Amino acid sequence: MQENIMTLSDGRKLGFSVYGDKKGLPLFLFHGTPGSRIWFLEDDKIAHRLGIYLIATDRPGYGLSDKKVSRKILEYSSDIEELADYLQLDKFSVLGVSGGGAYATAVSYYLPHRVRLCILVSTATPFLDGKPSKAMAKENRLAFFLTNYFPWLLKLANNYQKKLIDKNPEKYKATLKKGGSHLSEWDNKMLLVEEVLENGVIHSKEAYRQGVNEVIYESKLLTKDWGFKLEEIKTPIKIWHGEDDTLSPVSEVKALEKRLLNIESHYIENGGHFLTENDEVWESILTNIMEHFNSAVLIK
Repeated sequence: MQENIMTLSDGRKLGFSVYGDKKGLPLFLFHGTPGSRIWFLEDDKIAHRLGIYLIATDRPGYGLSDKKVSRKILEYSSDIEELADYLQLDKFSVLGVSGGGAYATAVSYYLPHRVRLCILVSTATPFLDGKPSKAMAKENRLAFFLTNYFPWLLKLANNYQKKLIDKNPEKYKATLKKGGSHLSEWDNKMLLVEEVLENGVIHSKEAYRQGVNEVIYESKLLTKDWGFKLEEIKTPIKIWHGEDDTLSPVSEVKALEKRLLNIESHYIENGGHFLTENDEVWESILTNIMEHFNSAVLIK
């Protein structure tokens, strides 16, 4: 993993990490809400082997990236455009996990001539009238409710979590291991894997590096209009989603799928929300991406 910071045209700093094969197929990674540029404890061997160049970014206010006041989802596309220019990447693909799915679709919408493929994993979906689906776990619905109506209460909870991560990471890991009834069996089992826990601590610590305000603000952003119509995205889209995902209900994703133009879906039987943490699923995603481009080359 290599840490990097670039200066954007408006003077803000943008933090990113790179993994995999630097001469390979470029793929931007967009973290969830909350999240950070830290995706792996070490460099990703699967990406190296397959020939994929992974660029993971911190969104404004997370990790090493400066905050942008009153930012909108679609505006992040300009940051990625500048980063791609900085890295001298003309064409690239994007992959968004959970809340990062909103940004992967935004960049695909905003830069149709540069984004070759949009991958959505355990993606968030637009809320109807600002309200989360009743199929979503009630604990997650409550968090979104607090975001909009009692942000101070959610801030208290997030500050407690940040303090635990910073001061007592072992206790934080012990808390994660307990899982919860609101999570799928898949996710609860994933939280028992030591490597997943170790990475989760580092990932979350970076997410809260600048405090908890951005997490709350971004959660609110996801409940609002995303600023563009997903139906107008021309870039090919591939979806990976767990059938048992309680945090982003599969029913909402399947409804969204019907509205998209160029779509290929992979639903994981018994799969939960934490798909990229599973090596088998992660390898299948990256392998599918490479096969997509290899077949496109053969057709030409």
